[in-house]
Amino acid sequence: MMELKRSSSGQSKFRSINSIILKFPRFKEGLKEIKGVFEQFDEDSNGTIDRDELKKCVKKLQFHVKEEEIDDLFDSCDVDEKEGIQFNEFIVLLCLLYLVMDSSSSSDNTSKIGSPELEATFNTIVEAFLFLDKGGDGKLHKKDVIKALNDECPSEKSPSHVTRTRFKEMDWDRSGNVSFRQFLFAFLDWVGIDADDETHTTKR
Repeated sequence: MMELKRSSSGQSKFRSINSIILKFPRFKEGLKEIKGVFEQFDEDSNGTIDRDELKKCVKKLQFHVKEEEIDDLFDSCDVDEKEGIQFNEFIVLLCLLYLVMDSSSSSDNTSKIGSPELEATFNTIVEAFLFLDKGGDGKLHKKDVIKALNDECPSEKSPSHVTRTRFKEMDWDRSGNVSFRQFLFAFLDWVGIDADDETHTTKR
């Protein structure tokens, strides 16, 4: 999915890690809309979205994806395996659904989902990933992340211990490779989406 996204969008718009950080307030505004969607479809108000609630949500947001794709991503994002998607997991799941749909949609669509605001938020998150994905293979590798954080703008070079910490926060299984899903969970922590929320996701 990320390879297709890169080929359609070209180079990342971001030139340095600070240019991404400066977007954090806008990210938070965009993600607040997702919070409203989450609460709307959490019909029993238990702080999680179950499979049936998710399918209603996907239909309402006009994500044109197959039911089996929804089920697969539900299983992938339900990291604590409690058969319920918490808020951070919900953000990740919607972004992944957007990529699944985007990779199979024609490029002449001006808006591929029912919310242009959500689409813009997801596209910007993808741009942040592409900035770090120097290898262009849809995975983040430690050396590429270090290069992205330090080499693009030497005047904004991050201390080495900060760079290592950021990569560890993404690389849960210590494999040395970070998927887009892993990046998303870490990115949401960096943005601080939970700071004003009572709902918190246990990711590890």
